[in-house]
Amino acid sequence: MRGLKDKVALVAGAAPGNIGGATALRLAEEGMLVVAADLNEAAARAVADEINGSGGTAVARGFDISDEQSFRGLAEFTVERFGSLHGLFNVAADLSPRTIGRDSDVVSVPIDVWQHTIDVTLTGYMYGIRHALPIMIEQGSGSIVNTMSSAVWMGETERVAYQAAKSGLVGLTRHTATLGGKHGVRTNLVSPGVILTGAALEATTEEFREQILATVRSPRLGRPEDLAAMVAFLFSDDGAYINGQSLLVDGGANFT
Repeated sequence: MRGLKDKVALVAGAAPGNIGGATALRLAEEGMLVVAADLNEAAARAVADEINGSGGTAVARGFDISDEQSFRGLAEFTVERFGSLHGLFNVAADLSPRTIGRDSDVVSVPIDVWQHTIDVTLTGYMYGIRHALPIMIEQGSGSIVNTMSSAVWMGETERVAYQAAKSGLVGLTRHTATLGGKHGVRTNLVSPGVILTGAALEATTEEFREQILATVRSPRLGRPEDLAAMVAFLFSDDGAYINGQSLLVDGGANFT
């Protein structure tokens, strides 16, 4: 894709087998210089090592998306290491059983689960934008991509905190698109459907995946690489006139 070579990308939530890890690999294949960041620094390092072993350029960094100073340090590290920041992909989420497994409905969801989910998935993304946007505005260009979820459009009977946090990203993204747009900084949402990450493959049965596939207007379920391709497009010059949009990458499971 045009306009990616030697640009700098920060992937906030990059681990092997997940959407962030696949996106870091794809951006490096397109010639970008990549900072792979994750709460699990060893996981981020594995992604960076794979990129460097394949002829790309990447560094790893551990960070906590729910801690503003940690995200500030990550943005500063990126600029210190590579001299600039052209693309931010906010994709980190806490999908651990202790969080997503306790995220029930509005009547019964534990308040600690609600608050933690908001802290990670909404406020954490805001921290990234808060510290990346001024850098991009100053240089006159940049692209920010936030990760939503098709669950927002479905209105599920559980995972209320997750849906609420992801829904909040619509307003955050459109605000940022308006704030940065005239300065050459675009902000968009990607909204994945069922994506067969490593964790999803471990947590689901073949029978369950076949049931989900029956609801999708495509011959297969999604892969992390499908989201990676969309993020690369939105970072590239080919996506230069797309701003403030919510893009479903779900194989046609939902129409909006």
